[in-house]
Formats: sequence, structure tokens, C-alpha cells
Amino acid sequence: MQSPAKDDVLDRLSRIARRERGALSAVARSEGLDAEEALECLQDALCTFLSRERSEVAAMDDDHAVASVRTIVRNAARNFRRRHRRRLHHEAVDAAHDLPGGAPNAEELLAHAEDVVRLRMCVAELCSVQRAVVMLRLLDERTGEDAAEQLGLERGYVDVLVHRAKAALRVCMRHGE
Repeated sequence: MQSPAKDDVLDRLSRIARRERGALSAVARSEGLDAEEALECLQDALCTFLSRERSEVAAMDDDHAVASVRTIVRNAARNFRRRHRRRLHHEAVDAAHDLPGGAPNAEELLAHAEDVVRLRMCVAELCSVQRAVVMLRLLDERTGEDAAEQLGLERGYVDVLVHRAKAALRVCMRHGE
């Protein structure tokens, strides 16, 4: 279970991200990224912000926290461009452009990014054995036998750990809503 200080920081970041999602998306898009790339940068930025010292984040007022997240998003977007050896196109980027067709818009993508960040934080709260089982069974999609063999555990115990981890993750994810 998460501590109250972690809950406060997560809840605060979630409120800021929901309130500023359009502006945060616009920052990444203004650096020349498309919507999917902007989402990746937003996820990275939120994780980076959450990795800061809890006391440092708690001491920031909302304006300072928003400015910090915007800076992290801008740097993540620039680093993304550099890694992919792309230049910034100097054409107007309209933040209101959505993906074509029925694809999700930037706000929906940011909401998904927030869920991914919250899930990462919840997985980090699991004990090491549960975390390892979750990584193998749910993320790497390994069979129960493979996970049991790799971890040196009984197959039935791996199933129990997966069941308990799923329950803990459900509680953790609901707590953040």
C-alpha cells in the first residue's frame, strides 16, 4: 500500500496533469512531435517528475510544479528528436489537431499516460517477488511454468502471487481515482 505522502504527490500530479493536459501536449507538439511521440514524452516527463525527491515536490506550489513538468516535457521532446536525428520543422503546429479518424485526441492520450504512470508506481509498491512475477507473467507474457522455473518457485505459488498482485494493483489503481 502506498504511504500518504506518495498518495498526495500522485494525486497532486494527477490533478495538475489533467488540468494542464492541453498545454503539456502543446509543448511536446511544438517541438515537432506527432501525437504518439508527444504521449511518450509526456509519460517520460511524468515519471521523471515523480522520481524527484518527495519533499522537493511537496514543497513546490502548483505554478512551480506545472513549470517544472513543462520543462521536463520540452527536454524529453528535444531528446526524442535528437535520438531519432530529426530536425524541428518550423511550421505552425496547432495544438487542436487531433489524430485522423476515430483515433484518440491528445487529452485521451494524456489520460492514458497518467494511468500508465500510476500503474508503474503501483507495481513499484509490490514486494520484489510479486513484482518479478508481474513482470514475467503479465508484461513479458511468459507461461506460468516459465515464470516458476526462472524464479525457482512452484507453479501454484506463481499463480497465487499473480492473483494477489492483481488484487493489490486494482486497489492501488482505484485509490488514485
